[in-house]
Amino acid sequence: MTLPIVLSFAALLLLCLLALLQSRWPVWLRGLLVVGVSAFYFYAEGAIHTLWGWPSGDPLPERFVLLAAVIEEPAGKRDGALYVWVNAVEDGKPAAQPRAYQLPYSKDLHALLNEGLKKVRNGIAQLGTAEPKVGRKGLAWLRPGSDEQQVKLRDMPLPQLPEK
Repeated sequence: MTLPIVLSFAALLLLCLLALLQSRWPVWLRGLLVVGVSAFYFYAEGAIHTLWGWPSGDPLPERFVLLAAVIEEPAGKRDGALYVWVNAVEDGKPAAQPRAYQLPYSKDLHALLNEGLKKVRNGIAQLGTAEPKVGRKGLAWLRPGSDEQQVKLRDMPLPQLPEK
């Protein structure tokens, strides 16, 4: 997977270099090409990080099964973070592939995840829900932190097997 991406970037770099050195384009158009390719690089880097297993900054799914968590407490200049591995529950069934999520650190969520992890280690699966926090109405992008979620964990209900 990584070799085709690296070769694609190398080909794009070669085309950009040829356009800058061999063309008779005006200077402003060459400058626009450099800015455009640079912006594309940063966009692609972010997209590649989501492909390579880096934790997603996206919101948690509405319903999920907790698999694992790593807690990084704030220390010094580090803000701290909560890394959570979950399987999304879709149509009553867990998704085939788990996904890693990065959440901002909070003491309440830290305690909740610790309790959930203890139960998971004891063989009690944890079903989680994530709902947007209720706050002021208006445009969410104007209010930092308005995309926070209220996370709840509970024991997974036992499967109901049919009688023989």
